Amino acid sequence: MECNPIYSHSHPQTAPRISPLQYLCTFNFLYLHYHIPERERTPSWFFLFFSFLFFSALLSFPAASPNAFLSFLRIQTTPTTLFVVFLYLFHPPIQAKKRRKKKMEPEQRRKRKRAVGRHLHISSRSLFLCFSFLIFLLFLSSHHRIFFFTPSTFRPSLTASTLSLLYSSSSNSILDPLHPTAPSYTLQHRIIFPDHHLLILTTPQHQQHQLECVYYTLHPNANASSPAPPLQLQVRPVLSTDCYDESRSIVRCPFPQTNYTAAGSQTVELRRRGEVGRRNLGFLLNQTVQSWDRVAYEAILDGDTVVVFVKGLNLRPHKISDPTRIRCHFGLKSFHQDNAFLLTTRAISVAQEVVRCMLPQSIKNNPDKARGIRVTVSYLGGNVRHPVRALVPSVARVSTPGSSIVQKRKRGKYELCACTMVWNQASALREWVMYHAWLGVERWFIYDNNSDDDIEKVVQELDLQGFNVSRKSWPWIKTQEAGFSHCALRAREECKWVGFFDVDEFFYFPSEFRLNLREGVPGENSLRSVVANFSSSKSIAEIRTACHSFGPSGLHSPPKQGVTLGYTCRLQSPERHKSIVRPDLLDISLLNVVHHFQLRQGFRYHNMPEGTAIVNHYKYQVWETFKAKFFRRVATYVVDWQEDQNKGSKDRAPGLGTEAIEPPNWRLQFCEVWDTGLKDFLLSNFADPATGLMPWERSSL
Repeated sequence: MECNPIYSHSHPQTAPRISPLQYLCTFNFLYLHYHIPERERTPSWFFLFFSFLFFSALLSFPAASPNAFLSFLRIQTTPTTLFVVFLYLFHPPIQAKKRRKKKMEPEQRRKRKRAVGRHLHISSRSLFLCFSFLIFLLFLSSHHRIFFFTPSTFRPSLTASTLSLLYSSSSNSILDPLHPTAPSYTLQHRIIFPDHHLLILTTPQHQQHQLECVYYTLHPNANASSPAPPLQLQVRPVLSTDCYDESRSIVRCPFPQTNYTAAGSQTVELRRRGEVGRRNLGFLLNQTVQSWDRVAYEAILDGDTVVVFVKGLNLRPHKISDPTRIRCHFGLKSFHQDNAFLLTTRAISVAQEVVRCMLPQSIKNNPDKARGIRVTVSYLGGNVRHPVRALVPSVARVSTPGSSIVQKRKRGKYELCACTMVWNQASALREWVMYHAWLGVERWFIYDNNSDDDIEKVVQELDLQGFNVSRKSWPWIKTQEAGFSHCALRAREECKWVGFFDVDEFFYFPSEFRLNLREGVPGENSLRSVVANFSSSKSIAEIRTACHSFGPSGLHSPPKQGVTLGYTCRLQSPERHKSIVRPDLLDISLLNVVHHFQLRQGFRYHNMPEGTAIVNHYKYQVWETFKAKFFRRVATYVVDWQEDQNKGSKDRAPGLGTEAIEPPNWRLQFCEVWDTGLKDFLLSNFADPATGLMPWERSSL
């Protein structure tokens, strides 16, 4: 475990922050050295040093566990003691006293020993100093909020020099009921996205109709003592609410109708629908808003390490980076105040938005209590002569991979699972899940990236039908690679193999589907059989399958029976591939480029022959569906189509510009080969003989 100082981001040349307790002990030593008679110095010094240490620690831990208290003592005692010992050993006056001591007569030494024995009691001067310092600290804590027992309404500004970046910016939010007996709710974090505000609450999920967003526009020259009210108060309905983790929920608020920065700063709050009243100006001025593109947003425990997901490090895409410049910082679980101390450990792996760090020894000794601990990262910037360590704002709390698993399977891991990230794909989910369940997928992890099409209801319906589908709210945009890394850690506890592919991508086995069987449907469990054949391999950790990209196939509107039956014309040559991986054999960096992962050293991938397996990628659908891609791409390093960059990239549709305008003859484009193989197979084996409906159509009626 390391206890490294954290330097100011806004003031790079400033020294590391030293706690008030360290200032106190140092000042106490110097005072005793110069003002207390020599015969009283030793017992008084020890009394004051240890009494202030324990008393301050006890004040800081009104409800702390013994482990947290001991960790605090460990953090504070080491630097303080070393500093005091250094002064005592090397301070010139002390050295001079040592030289004078040699000249003392034997009689004087005997008198001094008797004097020391008589003065082992605590002098009145020492007691006076104790109470004086206590009163002084209480004064500082109430007026300047630099000690531990600060009011919860205090909000430091969002700078990396503020240690509260690591901790909850909790407050008595506008959600708090007017009646003290009713349960209270805390608004922890505010994150601003390109098109909405995300609010994180320490409360179970609320119903959307119960809440409304309140916006306060503040005067540019407003201050806490100003009698002038905010310029404007605006109320808008909540966009959506969602469960985020076991103890927190999220609320999405739209931007206000007025210009966000035109008339001064603005902050957003929540209140129950129908409530009235305003926040006081001092409270509003102390709110912090974090940006979506520079924040530590997730953390998951993995053995003796923690994996932190961070935006804002600006590392090289698709490469493993140097971990020596990165540190992780942990907040003790019992702390809920600002300006709390940090535990710091080194990073052992860094790639893109994923940082893996060692756990502090105190957390490693009690992994069961690690859940909920706050964590962030810092990186070393500046130059060689003036290095600057910048702390990234954080909303992340440590979770465990199995925390969302209700019960573990008695017969071991699933052979094959699937993971995907979606935005407003509820209409496509049934077909994708039901078809791949027939191919042998046993478990689905759905990462929901801010959908507003009631996808949670579809997931619940599928799960009730026995398809074993779980949905995780993943509000972080442009994070598909990080989301897949997160999913790989979760799935490792349950699955031998995990496929990472989208809901418009369907595995197809031409040779298997053409077999004539006397009983059953040919090709059933084909995908699971493929991966099971490699489960005992000592070298294969990834199976790659090429993709055929299908076009609109002459359609004007979305096909009612699903994409597998509607789109039948494709490009001739395959484009890219999709992968199924062994999550326990991935590199510790969890590096991936969406289509495949970095494997552990000594393992390799296997390419499936095109005649055996192929992925039908229904990529270029009718314009009504396809134009949604212009809203935002989910991958981190794929440029959004509104931006005038990388027009020749395979991530962009050929011939499209930067605006969602339908090109001429869109319905006839991307059509080189008519391929009805999968359509014919499904109609022959799965359509209802009486109605002609497919299984996914019947379930949605």
